[in-house]
Amino acid sequence: MLTKNNTCIKNGAKILIDTLADLGVDTIFGYPGGIVLDLYNELYNQSDIRHILVRHEQSAVHAAEGYARVMGKCGVVLVTSGPGATNTVSGIVNAYLDGYPLVVLTGQVFNNLLGKNAFQEADICDITKSCTKKVYQIKSADEIQDVLIEAFTLANSGKKGPVVIDMVKDIFKQDALYKNVSVNLPKESLVKAADVQRIYERILSSARPVIVAGGGVVHSKAENELEKFVKVMNIPIVSTMMGLGTFPQNLPNYLGMIGIFGDKAANQLLKESDLIISLGARFNDRITCMFEKSDFDSKFIQIDINEKEISNFVKATDYIVCDIKDFLTKLNELDCREQIFENWLRKVQDLRKLNVFRERKTNLLHSFEVLRKIEEFTKGKSITFTSEVGQHQLWAVQNISQNKDRRILVSGGSGTMGFGFPAAIGVAVAKSENPVVCITGDGSFQMGLHELATCADYHLNIKIMILNNGYLGMVRQLQEKQCHSHYSQTKISNPDFVKLAQSYGLQGIRVSTVDQIDEALSLAFSTNETFVIDFAIEPMEVL
Repeated sequence: MLTKNNTCIKNGAKILIDTLADLGVDTIFGYPGGIVLDLYNELYNQSDIRHILVRHEQSAVHAAEGYARVMGKCGVVLVTSGPGATNTVSGIVNAYLDGYPLVVLTGQVFNNLLGKNAFQEADICDITKSCTKKVYQIKSADEIQDVLIEAFTLANSGKKGPVVIDMVKDIFKQDALYKNVSVNLPKESLVKAADVQRIYERILSSARPVIVAGGGVVHSKAENELEKFVKVMNIPIVSTMMGLGTFPQNLPNYLGMIGIFGDKAANQLLKESDLIISLGARFNDRITCMFEKSDFDSKFIQIDINEKEISNFVKATDYIVCDIKDFLTKLNELDCREQIFENWLRKVQDLRKLNVFRERKTNLLHSFEVLRKIEEFTKGKSITFTSEVGQHQLWAVQNISQNKDRRILVSGGSGTMGFGFPAAIGVAVAKSENPVVCITGDGSFQMGLHELATCADYHLNIKIMILNNGYLGMVRQLQEKQCHSHYSQTKISNPDFVKLAQSYGLQGIRVSTVDQIDEALSLAFSTNETFVIDFAIEPMEVL
């Protein structure tokens, strides 16, 4: 019981679980082990926090990220020491590069065994220090609450990202003072009016401006402010993959996605512009490889909340380090009015013809046909999509429309195979009232198919669309172009995915012709359980 000062004595395990609840945590994704038994015992004895048991620790991190993306708050992971901790690394890297807040709690050996290579000891702090915002190691129960408060604050501040908290086993049975706590996030740095005015004047003085919407627009929830500014000024706009859906794709100002597998029209628009305004876009090598250095000279303006991204890949002519929503809000407060970009906008419409509508080349099923059918079937429905990494990811973003309420969650910076399916689990846990659609390939799906057990255990409403071409398609496509079609180690054998789903108590169906797609989709969406559709795709199709 709490005293009049809202404090009392508890053991470390109870302090940790109770503090997580105080900080608003209602869901943990994890996998138990000997070092963290005391924490799992405390989870058993309470009802404020639900625990989602996955089948691999990497899946726990991806699921927590999917949860964080749709809930707008920290995803939380709990794993044991050694291999339990090291299995989280790929997921941590993914969240770090794409900027999503996670708190990853890892068990550690007893304090007196640290550094001795004890059973299941791994220096997870040293391993993850380059791919987290910060790592902590708690060696005393007295530190638990202060570390948790700082970690949750840091994960959610600035460019969001993961933190790791490593906990030696000693602390769980130590008694310490517990107090009620909360997190008050600091306000993001406010942009100066003079800086906004300066950027606005640069836009006014340009003849061929273009806005590039990146993932930073999503993070700051600035979609409405962006749409307002683009409409008022009548400026062309493109997006990165992570920025898809930040602007209505059916409006004439929008010309598509830039980058190596982006739209030809969007890439050409950037080349012919005289001013590029980057809003929360990283402009990494997957984008810059499509351009010459001269395409950005003296015309690249960068707005980003993360100072480390300024001039990181492309030299910025001018920049502001600030929250994107704050910048656009201040910009919209100026006396903005439609500018006369008549010739430039006419060029936009001419360039639109470069975006070719693909047609069938063989009698076999093609990915774009499947995805267009999925687009038609789900249009107007409140659905979140996730995608694995491979050819199917690019087919998905090219053929499924997105907006601020309907997005495809992808692994952007890391390109992690095995992300999409666990991320769908996190979304389904967060938003159980709506179906989640996971677009995957036969290669990527086999990096996490064991999570079908998680879907069955928790009755998750996930529709798994496997674009099955019998290859690691993206690598095979690169081999075709770069290695004289020497398909080294890219032809793969697959299980019967339908029977596999059935072995977990789930349903599935195989589709091999276009006329079977609608019926299969109707069947999949007629149930609130996980459903697998295995699409037999043209093996040699290329983007």
